Amino acid sequence: MINKVKKWLGIEGIKLEILLPDEIQSSDGFVTGLVRFQTQHTQTVTQLKMVFIERYSRGRGKEKRVDEYELGYLDFREPFEVPAGQEVEVEFTLPFSLVQSEMDEMASSNFLLGGVVNAAKKMSAIKSEFRVEAEAKVKGTALNPFDKKPIVLK
Repeated sequence: MINKVKKWLGIEGIKLEILLPDEIQSSDGFVTGLVRFQTQHTQTVTQLKMVFIERYSRGRGKEKRVDEYELGYLDFREPFEVPAGQEVEVEFTLPFSLVQSEMDEMASSNFLLGGVVNAAKKMSAIKSEFRVEAEAKVKGTALNPFDKKPIVLK
Protein backbone atom coordinates (compact mmCIF):
# COMPACT_ATOMS: atom_id res chain seq x y z
CA MET A 1 0.00 0.00 0.00
CA ILE A 2 2.76 2.46 0.95
CA ASN A 3 4.68 1.61 -2.22
CA LYS A 4 1.62 2.42 -4.37
CA VAL A 5 1.25 5.82 -2.67
CA LYS A 6 4.98 6.52 -3.11
CA LYS A 7 4.77 5.60 -6.80
CA TRP A 8 1.67 7.75 -7.35
CA LEU A 9 3.31 10.78 -5.67
CA GLY A 10 6.59 10.21 -7.52
CA ILE A 11 8.56 9.53 -4.34
CA GLU A 12 11.49 7.24 -5.16
CA GLY A 13 10.39 7.69 -8.78
CA ILE A 14 12.11 9.17 -11.79
CA LYS A 15 14.49 12.04 -11.22
CA LEU A 16 15.46 14.21 -14.16
CA GLU A 17 18.38 16.58 -14.59
CA ILE A 18 19.09 19.03 -17.41
CA LEU A 19 22.71 19.17 -18.61
CA LEU A 20 23.58 22.36 -20.52
CA PRO A 21 26.67 24.34 -21.49
CA ASP A 22 27.35 27.30 -19.17
CA GLU A 23 26.79 29.83 -21.93
CA ILE A 24 25.54 29.89 -25.51
CA GLN A 25 25.65 32.32 -28.42
CA SER A 26 22.36 34.16 -28.85
CA SER A 27 22.98 34.31 -32.60
CA ASP A 28 22.85 30.48 -32.80
CA GLY A 29 19.13 30.44 -32.10
CA PHE A 30 19.18 27.07 -30.32
CA VAL A 31 20.34 25.33 -27.14
CA THR A 32 21.78 21.82 -27.29
CA GLY A 33 22.01 19.59 -24.23
CA LEU A 34 20.94 16.40 -22.46
CA VAL A 35 18.20 15.39 -20.08
CA ARG A 36 19.33 12.63 -17.73
CA PHE A 37 16.76 10.29 -16.15
CA GLN A 38 17.37 8.03 -13.12
CA THR A 39 15.02 5.86 -11.09
CA GLN A 40 15.00 3.16 -8.42
CA HIS A 41 12.08 1.33 -10.06
CA THR A 42 11.52 0.77 -13.78
CA GLN A 43 9.07 3.38 -15.09
CA THR A 44 7.82 4.75 -18.42
CA VAL A 45 8.14 8.38 -19.50
CA THR A 46 5.22 9.24 -21.79
CA GLN A 47 6.08 12.87 -22.57
CA LEU A 48 8.93 15.35 -22.11
CA LYS A 49 8.30 19.11 -22.42
CA MET A 50 11.12 21.66 -22.62
CA VAL A 51 10.78 25.45 -22.54
CA PHE A 52 13.28 28.30 -23.03
CA ILE A 53 12.18 31.27 -20.88
CA GLU A 54 13.31 34.89 -20.56
CA ARG A 55 12.69 36.64 -17.23
CA TYR A 56 12.61 40.37 -18.02
CA SER A 57 12.75 42.71 -15.01
CA ARG A 58 12.80 46.49 -14.85
CA GLY A 59 12.48 49.15 -12.17
CA ARG A 60 13.41 49.20 -8.50
CA GLY A 61 11.52 48.69 -5.22
CA LYS A 62 7.74 49.10 -5.48
CA GLU A 63 8.11 50.15 -9.11
CA LYS A 64 9.73 46.83 -10.09
CA ARG A 65 7.98 44.82 -12.78
CA VAL A 66 8.80 41.31 -13.91
CA ASP A 67 7.52 39.52 -17.01
CA GLU A 68 8.35 36.08 -18.36
CA TYR A 69 8.36 35.21 -22.04
CA GLU A 70 8.44 31.78 -23.64
CA LEU A 71 11.04 32.01 -26.40
CA GLY A 72 11.20 28.36 -27.41
CA TYR A 73 9.29 25.11 -26.87
CA LEU A 74 9.98 21.45 -27.53
CA ASP A 75 7.67 18.48 -26.94
CA PHE A 76 8.78 14.82 -27.08
CA ARG A 77 5.79 12.47 -27.21
CA GLU A 78 7.70 9.28 -27.92
CA PRO A 79 7.32 7.03 -24.81
CA PHE A 80 10.46 5.37 -23.44
CA GLU A 81 11.36 3.25 -20.44
CA VAL A 82 13.86 4.11 -17.71
CA PRO A 83 15.22 0.86 -16.19
CA ALA A 84 15.84 0.62 -12.45
CA GLY A 85 19.35 1.64 -11.41
CA GLN A 86 20.36 2.85 -14.88
CA GLU A 87 20.70 6.30 -16.41
CA VAL A 88 18.91 7.21 -19.63
CA GLU A 89 20.03 10.33 -21.48
CA VAL A 90 17.95 12.12 -24.10
CA GLU A 91 19.69 14.61 -26.39
CA PHE A 92 17.80 17.72 -27.42
CA THR A 93 18.13 20.82 -29.57
CA LEU A 94 15.76 23.52 -28.35
CA PRO A 95 15.26 26.34 -30.90
CA PHE A 96 14.46 29.82 -29.62
CA SER A 97 13.98 33.32 -31.00
CA LEU A 98 14.88 36.38 -28.97
CA VAL A 99 12.55 39.34 -28.78
CA GLN A 100 14.23 42.76 -28.87
CA SER A 101 12.79 45.76 -27.08
CA GLU A 102 12.50 49.11 -28.85
CA MET A 103 15.61 50.29 -26.99
CA ASP A 104 17.61 47.25 -28.16
CA GLU A 105 16.47 47.80 -31.75
CA MET A 106 17.61 51.44 -31.61
CA ALA A 107 21.00 50.41 -30.19
CA SER A 108 21.56 47.77 -32.88
CA SER A 109 20.49 50.07 -35.74
CA ASN A 110 22.71 53.01 -34.73
CA PHE A 111 26.07 52.36 -33.04
CA LEU A 112 26.18 55.92 -31.64
CA LEU A 113 23.02 55.28 -29.61
CA GLY A 114 24.42 52.06 -28.12
CA GLY A 115 26.12 53.77 -25.17
CA VAL A 116 23.11 55.97 -24.45
CA VAL A 117 20.76 52.97 -24.53
CA ASN A 118 23.03 50.95 -22.21
CA ALA A 119 23.16 53.84 -19.74
CA ALA A 120 19.37 54.21 -19.82
CA LYS A 121 18.95 50.44 -19.23
CA LYS A 122 21.24 50.61 -16.18
CA MET A 123 19.37 53.58 -14.75
CA SER A 124 16.06 51.75 -15.18
CA ALA A 125 17.52 48.50 -13.78
CA ILE A 126 16.53 46.55 -16.89
CA LYS A 127 17.77 42.98 -16.79
CA SER A 128 17.05 39.75 -18.67
CA GLU A 129 17.75 36.30 -17.26
CA PHE A 130 17.31 33.10 -19.24
CA ARG A 131 16.55 29.53 -18.19
CA VAL A 132 15.58 26.15 -19.60
CA GLU A 133 12.85 24.11 -17.90
CA ALA A 134 12.02 20.44 -18.44
CA GLU A 135 9.03 18.45 -17.20
CA ALA A 136 8.36 14.75 -17.80
CA LYS A 137 5.05 12.96 -17.61
CA VAL A 138 5.51 9.53 -16.05
CA LYS A 139 2.96 6.75 -16.40
CA GLY A 140 1.14 6.09 -13.12
CA THR A 141 2.29 9.18 -11.18
CA ALA A 142 0.41 12.33 -10.22
CA LEU A 143 3.41 14.61 -9.61
CA ASN A 144 5.69 15.07 -12.60
CA PRO A 145 9.47 15.33 -12.21
CA PHE A 146 10.96 18.63 -13.42
CA ASP A 147 14.17 20.63 -13.46
CA LYS A 148 15.24 24.14 -14.45
CA LYS A 149 18.68 25.49 -15.25
CA PRO A 150 19.81 29.08 -15.77
CA ILE A 151 21.74 29.82 -18.92
CA VAL A 152 23.90 32.79 -19.99
CA LEU A 153 23.50 34.22 -23.48
CA LYS A 154 26.50 35.85 -25.16
